[in-house]
Amino acid sequence: PGNNECLAVGFLFTEGIIHSAGDVNSIRADGPNAMTVILNRGVPFDSALLDRHSYVSSSCGACGKHSIAAVRVARLYKVAPGVPVLTPEVIHTLPNILREAQAEFSLTGGLHASSLFSPRGTLVALQEDVGRHNALDKLIGSELLAENLPLSNRILLLSGRVSFELVQKAAIAGVPVIAAVGAPSSLAVELAAECGITLLGFVRDKRFNVYNDCNRILGCEKNTIDVAQAL
Repeated sequence: PGNNECLAVGFLFTEGIIHSAGDVNSIRADGPNAMTVILNRGVPFDSALLDRHSYVSSSCGACGKHSIAAVRVARLYKVAPGVPVLTPEVIHTLPNILREAQAEFSLTGGLHASSLFSPRGTLVALQEDVGRHNALDKLIGSELLAENLPLSNRILLLSGRVSFELVQKAAIAGVPVIAAVGAPSSLAVELAAECGITLLGFVRDKRFNVYNDCNRILGCEKNTIDVAQAL
């Protein structure tokens, strides 16, 4: 629990229900497990957009490749190629910075984190949750409410593995670089390539794999979605 307003708003944004903080009139808690978001008059609402179940489960790409086409249509922002430019040294520092900033994880040992870093490796924002998808929705929701979207000059660091849905949410928010402590699924790699996102996995122990789009990493000359290059 915690930061439920950000969770609700972030979920509605990554589902395509809202497109900006200006679409929201009010948010209220209706008990410990329910939030009500009132949209402003004139904001179109299609309840069919919520007629899915994969985003509120532990799925990691079961929705299938047809969803890549849906993400292409739903994206409000397109990432610019080749920016930001990152050094391997900066990327190596990210996991320790994230770990030290995870206050709730330090208490429980059981929470995922989604975080944003500047190209210089400065921690900009952090959200935690039991669910990986919820943590990212909280993060995107907080940035939406602060009117910081698109996240075109940020690195998204995830504490676990990278599923298709996490790449989808990041793509809709305009994230150019996704890094993760764990592995990506093959569909996550495919979607990242489709969206022009640099995807890094196994970012730990002074190493990482580049799964696609090396052009944002200094010293990484090979650009492929088929072979991971270790740095």
